[in-house]
Amino acid sequence: MEQIKNFTEGKILRPLVGFMLPVMAALFLQSMYSAVDLLVVGHFGTSADVSGVSTGSMLLFTLTNVVTSFSMGITVTLGQQIGRGDEKRAGSTIGTGIFLFSIIGLILTFILVLGKNILSDIMNAPPEAFSQTASYTAICGGEFLIITAYNILGSVFRGLGDSKTPLMAVAIACVANIVGDLYFVAVLHMGASGAALATVLAQLLSVIVSLLIIKRRKLPFSFSLSSLKPQLKLIKRIITIGFPIALQDFLVGISFLVIMAIINRIGVDASAGVGVAEKVCGFIMLVPSAFMQSMAAFVAQNIGVGKYGRAYKTLSYGVRLSFLFGLTMFYLAFSTETCSAVSSPAIL
Repeated sequence: MEQIKNFTEGKILRPLVGFMLPVMAALFLQSMYSAVDLLVVGHFGTSADVSGVSTGSMLLFTLTNVVTSFSMGITVTLGQQIGRGDEKRAGSTIGTGIFLFSIIGLILTFILVLGKNILSDIMNAPPEAFSQTASYTAICGGEFLIITAYNILGSVFRGLGDSKTPLMAVAIACVANIVGDLYFVAVLHMGASGAALATVLAQLLSVIVSLLIIKRRKLPFSFSLSSLKPQLKLIKRIITIGFPIALQDFLVGISFLVIMAIINRIGVDASAGVGVAEKVCGFIMLVPSAFMQSMAAFVAQNIGVGKYGRAYKTLSYGVRLSFLFGLTMFYLAFSTETCSAVSSPAIL
């Protein structure tokens, strides 16, 4: 593997931004999966297909965010161990993480596949889009172990200070998803099911690419089949760190799901429209998510080596940069809305 980035010495701001940008780009491309699904289905499918993808992808987006946030427990724990040079414990952390998240992935897979109709009913999927919503949820839900595997690999790379490898894997998968959408939806006319299948295959490709990359590189710690033995202390630590972050994202996701469920009662067109609008909101929320993941790895290494002042300074930089990005996005959104209102005056 390439030399591990040492965040415990030297400047802070430039390395932090340099580490954060690939993370943000990877999250952006990962969010492009459902956005591309909507774009292709909207062009070649029906309003019912768009509604099904909108509702189903919102469920998947919420649960994927929860898993991603939960995997921060691995990133932080691994980063601290790398920071203090504890190679033996680093291998055990990854093994324990694989065990823990495999269970989580299996549970979520069963919930989504077996409960597809119940979940579609809870989301008030319009009658004409009910089957599409259930189908999209079940097909994408069947890949949740793949999503879990990707997030474990991503958390390992970030814990080692490598944010470019996950970006490369997601970029390849994003291109594959576009090709898959065009083939399954535009050529085979599979609608929402085709979009879901394209997403599953693209996620699988990202995992395969990540595994091939990590296999060709030398890990900075020992890892073998014996490392897969779960350790209770490490499970508690991963949960202690990851659960509060996952709960926060879950509650935010629930608010979007409630809005979608209410809108779905209006009809299929309203459901499709709000689904597209919420994808835009999802892109806006990528900035704080990128900073959260970047600072977690950066701060963890410094905490691990006992440089608490440097860790606090990193947090301060992150908060100020996030606030600056927030103000910029607010200004751009407000300016766009104002220009739209001026250029499209109300007709009396």
